[in-house]
Amino acid sequence: MESSFPTLGILGGGQLGKMMAAEAVRMSVRPKLLSPKDAGPMRPYAGAQVGDWTDPEILRPFLSACDVITVESEWAPAGAAAEVLPEATDLWPSTTTLSLIKDKGVQKQHLSDAGCPVPRFARCNTTEEALEAAETVGYPVVLKQCRGAYDGYGNATVQSAEGLREAWPDLAAEDGLLVENFADFNRELAVQVARRPGGEQVVYPVAYTEQRAHRCHAVEVPADIDEDVAAKARQVAQDAVEAVEGVGLIAVELFEMPDGELLVNELAPRPHNTGHYSIEGSHTSQFENHVRAILDWPLGSPSLRQPVAVMVNILGRREGTPPRTTGLPRALAVDGASVHIYGKPDVRPGRKMGHVTALGDDRANVRKRAEMAASAIEL
Repeated sequence: MESSFPTLGILGGGQLGKMMAAEAVRMSVRPKLLSPKDAGPMRPYAGAQVGDWTDPEILRPFLSACDVITVESEWAPAGAAAEVLPEATDLWPSTTTLSLIKDKGVQKQHLSDAGCPVPRFARCNTTEEALEAAETVGYPVVLKQCRGAYDGYGNATVQSAEGLREAWPDLAAEDGLLVENFADFNRELAVQVARRPGGEQVVYPVAYTEQRAHRCHAVEVPADIDEDVAAKARQVAQDAVEAVEGVGLIAVELFEMPDGELLVNELAPRPHNTGHYSIEGSHTSQFENHVRAILDWPLGSPSLRQPVAVMVNILGRREGTPPRTTGLPRALAVDGASVHIYGKPDVRPGRKMGHVTALGDDRANVRKRAEMAASAIEL
């Protein structure tokens, strides 16, 4: 299809798809979303469709109406889409990139082979292999499901062989799991890289990410680190993205170790929670640059609009359908706070339901305002 205002197809209907679509609409790029279930965030868009996204008879008409296809997550059925993709329609990130990232064991091995720094690890098919690997890399170890693990789900930290034996049955799939040395890091960092098909790229400032109970609680940008560490983080991120031939927005999560070494934790081949601050905080958000990159359009500046940006996630606190709160007006009363509620139809403890971003000059003050606004919303 040839048009100055193309159509963007998104496989997925959650908050990432919603925010991609919002940026597309602003540039008069028409978004179409396909989800296997009626996901709440996608409902505001007329081009939202619910159906079996692995069925060729559903995929063909959806894909044929689009100029470019992208995925909301690495687990979307890009392979099924590629099999019936019209010749004139692009798919980014590519199935090659997704195949290298969506399996954590494959991802770690590929990054290691490419010379990217990663924690000591082993891909194990049996309990015996895992026990041997854990002795080699050294306890404590983190056990990770190779596919589908996120936000602490599908992971376990074990201190001993006994703990490993207990955790194995609940975590291991047919292909086993990933055994990784526990990285006793100083802090966790993240870098977003937006990259066009020809290799042109822009790199966002290094973000500090604070985790609580295996979930991202807050993101501060720029990270309060020495410039030489920040420069190294940006380079490691770019090397990792190049290694997987990434196109679009790719997020790189890093561990900063006590000796200053940086290790790649994992990659996400799409906009990421650690980059949500960029909607208000950057001259060009991660979502806009993702749309630009997959359309092979010029990329926008990733630099900050103000010296500091802080994002705090809004997590569910109880079970409920639909979510209810009396706190939104209180959050909006916080000076300079930008509130995003994703529109998920049900809530459960720890589920990401939204986020708040604040900007300013003073890191402590910006963090305080973001925390105040986020804590006001009880979902």
